[in-house]
Amino acid sequence: MELYQSSQAAREVFEEADDSLGFPLSDMIFHGPVASLQDTINSQPAIMTVSIAAWKAWQEAAGSSASPPVAVAGHSLGEYTSMVVSGVLDFSQGVRLVRERGRLMQQASRRRPGAMAAIMGLDEFALEHICAETGVELANINSEDQIVISGDKRAVARAVDLASARGARKAIPLPVSGAFHSSLMYQAQQGLAEAIAKLDFHDPQVPIIANSTAEPLTTASQVQHELVSGLCQCVRWKSSVEYLVESGVSRFVEFGPGRVLTSLIKRIDRGVEAVTVSDPESVRKLAEAAR
Repeated sequence: MELYQSSQAAREVFEEADDSLGFPLSDMIFHGPVASLQDTINSQPAIMTVSIAAWKAWQEAAGSSASPPVAVAGHSLGEYTSMVVSGVLDFSQGVRLVRERGRLMQQASRRRPGAMAAIMGLDEFALEHICAETGVELANINSEDQIVISGDKRAVARAVDLASARGARKAIPLPVSGAFHSSLMYQAQQGLAEAIAKLDFHDPQVPIIANSTAEPLTTASQVQHELVSGLCQCVRWKSSVEYLVESGVSRFVEFGPGRVLTSLIKRIDRGVEAVTVSDPESVRKLAEAAR
């Protein structure tokens, strides 16, 4: 709401989301109900809308000082936001696509119910063994000691018990509606591929670091393939950040609600700068720093 009230550019993003989706998403973002906003069919376009609104508000505030990024990256849904920032699709197309992605993922979750859990304190090698024993899959490798698993509800519960027994510092079931980034999302892939095929993708103006490979996407066809396959593949966030740091990136800016990625980036590499832009005050600070 503060972004909407303080920035004409942000206000236009919220209004474009409402017009593109054909219902007042912005009102749901501002006023709830929370239960509706948390449904993945709504939360995905809502997060993208707030992220793009923050980015546009910063561009507006920084003016000619708003230099383009050398690369963009996003965690799962954030990959779609990165796609809009890099010019692959315009925001109107992007927000409709992520709502369809949310609908397909919600539908797949009802057909094949699943769960996810965050495991802290075990490395990837140890969790790969647990996955092999239980049938769950690695969903997000967020940092050295924070990895998310995904799969059948009973299998995830067993994996959580095994992780705890083998020395995990924490093993926390996540409040999600399905087994995202696992093979249980396979049914959603065909529908997403069909939705993507109807859109005119452009080559990225700046590289997008892929979730699945932690390597740059530089063509429209690479982005299309990544978005479809990414539904069932692991998000390699730690590797993505490491790739950017090794490429010379020393400053990261997270646009959007919350500061989860900022926190993870600092855990992955304490030597880089990472800031969050999510409200008028953080917009102002980053704009002033750019001048």
